[in-house]
Amino acid sequence: MARKASKGFVQLEWVCPNCDGRNPGSIKTCQNCGAPQPENVKFQRAANEKIVTDEKLVQAAKAGADIHCGFCGTRNPSTATTCSQCGGDLKEGKARESGQILQAAPTPPKAVTCANCGFENPGTATTCTQCGAPLPKIATPQPAPVQAQAAVAQKSQPAKKPNWFVIGGIGAFLTVCCIAILMLFVLPSKSVQGTVTDVSWQTSVPVQEVQAVNYSNERGSAPSDAYNVSCHDESQEVCEEKTIDKGNGFAEVVEECHTETEQYCSYTVDEWTTIQTYTLDGNDLNPIYEQPSLFGEQRIGDTSETLTVYFTTEDGQETYTPGSLSEFQQFQIGSVWTLKLNALGGVLSVEQ
Repeated sequence: MARKASKGFVQLEWVCPNCDGRNPGSIKTCQNCGAPQPENVKFQRAANEKIVTDEKLVQAAKAGADIHCGFCGTRNPSTATTCSQCGGDLKEGKARESGQILQAAPTPPKAVTCANCGFENPGTATTCTQCGAPLPKIATPQPAPVQAQAAVAQKSQPAKKPNWFVIGGIGAFLTVCCIAILMLFVLPSKSVQGTVTDVSWQTSVPVQEVQAVNYSNERGSAPSDAYNVSCHDESQEVCEEKTIDKGNGFAEVVEECHTETEQYCSYTVDEWTTIQTYTLDGNDLNPIYEQPSLFGEQRIGDTSETLTVYFTTEDGQETYTPGSLSEFQQFQIGSVWTLKLNALGGVLSVEQ
């Protein structure tokens, strides 16, 4: 079960649609132009929010969602019964939305220039200290997927011109690397004639039997066929801080914690295990496999083979690993083949 603990209240802000002035959440009319806060204008978190310590503000934050008068639209505190503007009965009013989890405000710029007088103000200022005009609003964050939130945060910052010199340099470097890899490892750089001077093979035959295998501290439940099972739970406290709109210009900062428990088990299971591998090797075109004797409930595991062809060229000896037994058996001693080599001298392909 989730456990919640209040860390206090922070004052929000709202942007006046009439003049773009930013206002503290507790203010019901714009302190710049005097226009009342409309019902559809939402609160948002302030960039420089702090936990409220003033007792009057704390009590206002606890009071509940404000009510917009149904007759004139004026915003009233939740405790009011009649509108402070027109005297209308607030039973006909509409309470503001509350309970929404608010996203953090974008990081404010270090400075913001007043469009009215050109004076440079601190980034957290809401009105110009020179002329009193409202300063440009900070983009309001919207609840969205992580990718979208990142995009909003980026858009809220002053646009930066891309450094095409750096981008071009990185692109050129990556292009050169790709070309180098192709030239060194993938593309043939030359062809040489090679004569088959030797061939070799090695075969492996694993013998397996069921043995008890111990597993220790594995995450999750033990397999159904396990025995000697010993499990334990490991728990950790996971906490998340949420800022919840109270609908009255304040938000409550709540830390929500829950315990996440995961099981770890130690156990034993019976598994097929390789107990011995028999190998044979030779220098002809007909690989053979060891035929080991099996005892009890033993079995043969997956067999494997390594095939190698040796060529003599004008540049020295080259080796090639065929992809199948049928290909390997084409390389008769003394036969001549065309070898395609990469820049490092490795054999990419052969053809007769």
